[in-house]
Amino acid sequence: MLSPPASSQLLLLACCLVSCTTAFLRPATTALSTRLLLLQGRGSGSKGVSGSESKMTTTTTITAVGRSKGTTTALSSAYSEPTPLASDPPFRIGHGFDIHRLEPGLPLVIGGVKIDFEKGSAAHSDGDALYHSVTDAILGAIGMPDIGQLFPDNDPKWKGANSSAFLKEAHRLMTLRGYKIGNVDVTLILQKPKVMGIKPQMKENVVSLLQTTPDRVNIKARTHENVDSVGESRSWVVHVVILLEKV
Repeated sequence: MLSPPASSQLLLLACCLVSCTTAFLRPATTALSTRLLLLQGRGSGSKGVSGSESKMTTTTTITAVGRSKGTTTALSSAYSEPTPLASDPPFRIGHGFDIHRLEPGLPLVIGGVKIDFEKGSAAHSDGDALYHSVTDAILGAIGMPDIGQLFPDNDPKWKGANSSAFLKEAHRLMTLRGYKIGNVDVTLILQKPKVMGIKPQMKENVVSLLQTTPDRVNIKARTHENVDSVGESRSWVVHVVILLEKV
């Protein structure tokens, strides 16, 4: 057994250890409690603010073309509209890609041209993969959310929508960002139908929507040599490369 003096010294040492441990842990415990309170406050904080606590975001509204005339619909996701920056480069490059299944009995719209064909695009909107790809190329070039985020395919307001609405909005955002079209290069890949006869109309539509000149838009078309779903006319694909110029 320990002598009384030794027992007292041991007890004193134990008390010192407990005191030091408490002092060491208190800041971490306090920080954790504060963090939990902040999280609870964020969940029940003031309404009407989107995104971070310190930054208000702007909800843009556009007219859903192809639906009731004059109907203005808010984009499903609030986002901050772009503005020019002093550090912006003189050029920006974007790439767009889209693919749609081809199914019997559905309408087929390519570059704003409705085509008489036995199959059409399986899509939430009108399924115009050419317009979708150009839209995504612009959004990518200016660093904006992609077309699927701005116009989600699970939102009823875009059911059957004319895809020119998406391209018009991308052009508006590009203009706000301080850029204009340098050139657009489109590659349309499908086995059927043949589109040589309607390429001029597609090009005219894209030129008009982007408010540019014909020498800045090119549309190429090719088959897929009967390979995979595209070659078997079960789907069609579009690639777009775009160059934007600082205004």
